[in-house]
Amino acid sequence: MKIHEYQAKEILRRYGVPTPEGFVTDSPAEARRHCEELGGRCVVKAQIHAGGRGKGGGVKLAGSPDEAESHAEQILGMQLVTPQTGPEGQEVRKILVESAVDIAHEIYLAVTHDRDAGQPMIMASRAGGMNIEEVAEEDPDAIVRQHFDPHLGLLPFQARAVVGGLELTGTTAKQATKLLFGLAKAYVETDSSLAEINPLLITGAGDVLALDAKMTFDDNALFRHKDIAAMRDEAEENALEVEAGKFGLNYIKLDGTIGCMVNGAGLAMATMDIIKLYGAEPANFLDVGGSASQDAVKNAFRILVSDPSVSAVMINIFGGIARTDRIARGVVGAIEELGNVTLPVVVRLEGTNVEEGRRILEEADFDFIVAGHMADAAEKAVKAVGGAPAAGGA
Repeated sequence: MKIHEYQAKEILRRYGVPTPEGFVTDSPAEARRHCEELGGRCVVKAQIHAGGRGKGGGVKLAGSPDEAESHAEQILGMQLVTPQTGPEGQEVRKILVESAVDIAHEIYLAVTHDRDAGQPMIMASRAGGMNIEEVAEEDPDAIVRQHFDPHLGLLPFQARAVVGGLELTGTTAKQATKLLFGLAKAYVETDSSLAEINPLLITGAGDVLALDAKMTFDDNALFRHKDIAAMRDEAEENALEVEAGKFGLNYIKLDGTIGCMVNGAGLAMATMDIIKLYGAEPANFLDVGGSASQDAVKNAFRILVSDPSVSAVMINIFGGIARTDRIARGVVGAIEELGNVTLPVVVRLEGTNVEEGRRILEEADFDFIVAGHMADAAEKAVKAVGGAPAAGGA
């Protein structure tokens, strides 16, 4: 789960991470008032679940309350496009009005999980700010890395190694070390998957501040963090993914035209791969699970066909625990309830009760395209959306 910048800063402040003073609002008039409270100079920042906001025009410096109100009017309601939103952008519903601070240097700092090491890893660079991705790609050695044991926490020698790698000295080094301990502790105790400060600001006086903050969390651990779960903003998420989550479905929206319904994550990945092999693109990842109920299948199909980018549906079921007749009844029931399904639906069933499942499809008042095996299903689905098998796909 992702949260907004202002929410991430709220959490980090609990762990002693200093941030600029700021206020959240959805009103230009309030932006003006808050700017006055901050001394007449402020930064107006769009609050969306994506980075790169500055490049997209979502972060503006205001030299007066009037200018803050004007910036707020421009930013609120805009469809902000950044490298992380995709071309469709994201509507800005809230802004953060924050005190303007003296910037001497910007640093990148984050804690994430290193799957290879099986431990949290601190990543830091003196080249912080908007172009950190380019820095990481062009000069990997500019990134300082330090693993730590989540049970022991970040140890002093590890913190010193990071701060030394950033070439910080004096009181700045002391402040950065304290901040680093707080960030690492926040990451572990909140079950984060990412805790990022970009940039970590060094002021002209040598103080350190988290000028921006991003945190994401392990959904499976949110039952331990009711306060964080309450920060969820469904308006920032894909509507179909939110709807699927209500029924316990693992659904991720993609950019293709063939909607996929599969049982099992591995088979779902293989299904997407074979669709691409045959020359088309999957419209989603959807795993209905190994023991999907008839209602879950019905809702999964309804969500699939409600996606306007879907031109055909490919159902690929291998029933071990899942019964193929239950899947078939769910799909048929969904089509009967919707009543206006005109998309081609390609179905491949194998496994438990497969003969009964196929019989249900054959007797249904809908012209299913039945496939004999996975490659056959992919070929028929690609053909249904007007494509032709790629070279070597047959």
